Amino acid sequence: MTSYYMKRYFKNRTFYKIQSQSLIDNPDQRINDDLSAFTGTALAFSLTLLNAVVDLVSFSNILYGIYPPLFVVLIVYSLGGTAISVFLGKSLVNLNFMQEKKEADFRYGLVRVRENAESIAFYGGEENELQLLLDRFRRAYQNLSELLIASRNLEFFTNGYRYLIQILPAAVVAPMFFAGKIEFGVINQSVSAFNHILSDFSLIVFQFQSISAFSAVIDRLGEFDDLLGENGSSLSPRRDSIDGINISFKSGSPSVLSSNGSQMQSEPGIVLEICDLTLLTPRGGNILITDFNMELKDKDHLLVMGPSGCGKTSLLRALAGLWTSGTGDIIYHARDSRQLQTATLGSNEPSNIKPEGEELLQSSKQRRDNGIFFVPQRPYMVLGTLRQQLLYPTWTANIHQSPTNDAQSKAPLSFLSEVSTSDGVGAKPEMPSTDELIRVLEVVRLGYILPRFNGMDSVHDWASVLSLGEQQRLAFARLLLAKPTLVLLDESTSALDDTNEVFIYTVRLKLQGLHI
Repeated sequence: MTSYYMKRYFKNRTFYKIQSQSLIDNPDQRINDDLSAFTGTALAFSLTLLNAVVDLVSFSNILYGIYPPLFVVLIVYSLGGTAISVFLGKSLVNLNFMQEKKEADFRYGLVRVRENAESIAFYGGEENELQLLLDRFRRAYQNLSELLIASRNLEFFTNGYRYLIQILPAAVVAPMFFAGKIEFGVINQSVSAFNHILSDFSLIVFQFQSISAFSAVIDRLGEFDDLLGENGSSLSPRRDSIDGINISFKSGSPSVLSSNGSQMQSEPGIVLEICDLTLLTPRGGNILITDFNMELKDKDHLLVMGPSGCGKTSLLRALAGLWTSGTGDIIYHARDSRQLQTATLGSNEPSNIKPEGEELLQSSKQRRDNGIFFVPQRPYMVLGTLRQQLLYPTWTANIHQSPTNDAQSKAPLSFLSEVSTSDGVGAKPEMPSTDELIRVLEVVRLGYILPRFNGMDSVHDWASVLSLGEQQRLAFARLLLAKPTLVLLDESTSALDDTNEVFIYTVRLKLQGLHI
């Protein structure tokens, strides 16, 4: 189940939409804790129910044969106990649901302190963080107090219900014993059979606290599942009358079909086209860009400038397919002339397009396959080795993987010139060898981190042990290894000094067919 939910969580960029739109709380807790609780409790309840059925079949004939009215008393008693249990414990489901949420919120606050320890220390914000965390803990504690009170009241009734079972069957059959109709041993037999069957009928009474906790887990997973369902359609941003931004990938063939079925003539030399783009914020509907048109051709480099908040990063989000609210077309010209891959994000056109879920699933892979590489301002550092940092996201390498060392047959830095152009073949480059990884670190002036961290295969919290400038240079090392034809940067050298920034872009200029 964990694998199933993880695949759906990452499919169609659902993880990004949940976070950016604050759709539900703590998806990590739902995947980790709630799934574990669901599977464990479901298995336990299944076994308990199976045992109850077997027990019920075994003892029903015995009890009914001793005294049929005793069976009727048992059913009435169990139904009454169940009704009272539901009445006393009806608040437990919501309290358990909120307890899961509040504990997860408190744990998330602690994680944020760990992840932002240096910034908090620079600000001297320890007191503020302490108060914020104590406030979250206080809310969790208050909810827990209400939960314990409700559980106590239910437990009092459950104990009384359980103790009365020992007396009730004897009281019902005692007149028959005094009338000489049954022997004393039959009383013991009836008490034993009554206890077994009543326990089977009273599963809700005896297991109500566990059932209420299980119901809370089901509610949280159900909410999560609904959000992941229908290929992420519930996550689509509000568009009202807006059709959506179309993103297409096309090859250099003479003519191809666009997402709406019309022919698009391919123009050699064009890398990126933006046609009549109007961009809105995903939820608020504020207009950021209106009727924007642009062409980026071979050898062109484009710098987008403007005041803070004018929509520079928002434009990159639209180019990446993260924001699709608006109208217009974004056309990437694929570097692979052998195969045309087309994806339309957010389109309502029914013809010649894939379902929305499949489009979003393939868009990131299509960009990489077609030589398009995004570099954000704050690079993402994966949980793993230095090797995995460098190979991300173009290749996947486990911690024990060590690519073949074939660098001796190549001239120094020769692999940096092996960049596919828009006229080349769009196959993913071969995974670099260890020596190539070392050389690219030296190219971006990060060679000194190898002895500092004991080589390529040591695991560290890279976001903490590397400065932001080092992380940005590492991101450029990824870029050089991926050998893209089009690079989209979002202030990706903001933490570098002028010397390193000039050097990084000088290295970039040496690469043939790279457009920024």
